[in-house]
Amino acid sequence: MIEGVILKPLRRIVDERGYLMEILRSDEEAFRKFGQAYVSACFPGIVKAWHCHQVQFDHFCCVSGNLKVGLYDDRSDSPTRGQTHSAVIGDLNPMLVCIPPQVWHGFTAIGGQPAIVLNIPTEVYCYENPDELRRDPFDPDIPFVWRSEGW
Repeated sequence: MIEGVILKPLRRIVDERGYLMEILRSDEEAFRKFGQAYVSACFPGIVKAWHCHQVQFDHFCCVSGNLKVGLYDDRSDSPTRGQTHSAVIGDLNPMLVCIPPQVWHGFTAIGGQPAIVLNIPTEVYCYENPDELRRDPFDPDIPFVWRSEGW
């Protein structure tokens, strides 16, 4: 696992009316502060990657569909530098992924339907000076495979 990343399994509380699923609480380790909340859609066949932040922590949860999240640690002072990690989250595996600053990340929808992602970052998006660095989704310097055999 990449240093500083938290994977928190989520639990659905189900009854005859439906279910409730807590995603992020202010009294748990994964919470740092609230910046904003937004939803992003990812269509099948699209890879939304790579990007990272200098200051911001991201908190991803796939609330509809399924998603492969990719992580890459390029931090010079990290004990997990050079490592990648992937997690499949969503309907089949409800999970919160907490991503610290300077960890490159992205995602792709899997399973043939759009994936809807809720993100609760620690910072408000600044349109004039975004806290965001970007790389090509298939950057050869990042040892990560977005699609496995058979996709």
